[in-house]
Amino acid sequence: MTANEELFARALRVIPGGVDSPVRAYGSVGGTPLFLASAEGARVTDADGRHYVDLVASWGPALLGHAHPQVVEAVVEAARRGLSFGAPTAAEAELAEEIARRVPGVEKVRLVSTGTEATMTAIRLARGATGRDLLIKFAGHYHGHSDGLLAAAGSGLATFALPGSAGVPDAVAAQTLVLPYNDREAVRTAFAAHAGRIAAVITEAAAANMGVVPPESGFTSFLAETCRREGALLISDEVLTGFRAAPGGYAEVLREQGEEVRPDLVTFGKVIGGGLPVAALGGRADVMDLLAPTGPVYQAGTLSGNPVAVAAGLATLRLADGEVYARIARAADLVATEVHAALDAAGVAHVVQRAGTLFSVFFGEAVAGGVPDYATAQRQDAAAYARFFHAMLAGGVSLPPSAFEAWFLTAAHDDAVLAEVVAALPRAAEAAAAA
Repeated sequence: MTANEELFARALRVIPGGVDSPVRAYGSVGGTPLFLASAEGARVTDADGRHYVDLVASWGPALLGHAHPQVVEAVVEAARRGLSFGAPTAAEAELAEEIARRVPGVEKVRLVSTGTEATMTAIRLARGATGRDLLIKFAGHYHGHSDGLLAAAGSGLATFALPGSAGVPDAVAAQTLVLPYNDREAVRTAFAAHAGRIAAVITEAAAANMGVVPPESGFTSFLAETCRREGALLISDEVLTGFRAAPGGYAEVLREQGEEVRPDLVTFGKVIGGGLPVAALGGRADVMDLLAPTGPVYQAGTLSGNPVAVAAGLATLRLADGEVYARIARAADLVATEVHAALDAAGVAHVVQRAGTLFSVFFGEAVAGGVPDYATAQRQDAAAYARFFHAMLAGGVSLPPSAFEAWFLTAAHDDAVLAEVVAALPRAAEAAAAA
């Protein structure tokens, strides 16, 4: 057995499925998951000592590359002062200020530990602010694993959802309406059917958990206008896209496209922790001030604003200047273009979709015309992606182990590293083409 196989067998004995987050189990692509021993810059090293160019980037947080020396130094310095205090620190306010500076409309910020916690709190806050119970989310959008957000679509556009996971009570799932993404009529129908009862619409700023599916032009503005008219709040989930898709998150991408949207609440994660567990929610001051201790909506956390994690996030954001984002954009442009060219050359039906610097590839004739929603994303050829994935892995490139995930580049992906990715593509494209 390889070291990876031995570690997986060991983990299976004591960890459900052998992993602590389901996608890591390689269930979508098959095979034994890589157990990583270290990472530096654009590369990761597995337990068998093999090196790979990494296009996962810890699912987004490694914006600067893995183990960036200045981020590591900031973490070490913070750790020397103490791992956790359970008390306020100056760095918490500094990180909140940095988030507010980058995102217009975010007036106050509450730090938490995970993206799930951030979205769960945002929904509670929206319900507290409006006095309403119902929530609209979109099929294929992932907002963490709290009960109300693990809902599967009902039989009609305005019906209540059913539980999408065992352990979620029907009554909890029924407070969520699951609608097709990018479907304005579905949103209108839901608000008409449940007039005065919808507290909020929550949406990924750009969907990146069913593959990358950006909002259609004007859709986010439509959501904001509808919520304002109907007395509901708009929650934009930027846990994945925040400070990753662009310096100001996907809201900045929309502004560049001529669409100015200021959601009532925004959730953040990933990059703001620089690889350590930090997340946040922010938004209008009048809404945020409803959180305890100033308001009646309770939220608390012993490790919220942990000083070591905050140090990593602050160092990452302060180093992420315009040139960093320009390098990542150039790298994403190159890889996306070369993937498209290699698959075209091999005769593989596909489409590459972008949201700022994030992108993903959908395989198959059924999706080659574009993917606007989850129903279409589900028609992709996952088997072709699995063949492509393993061929890339054999060529020394580690991709997300699921066809439903985004690809991430970093500022450490220089020309030499990118050349390795490009060199692995033709053989992987041929593998994808194989029946």
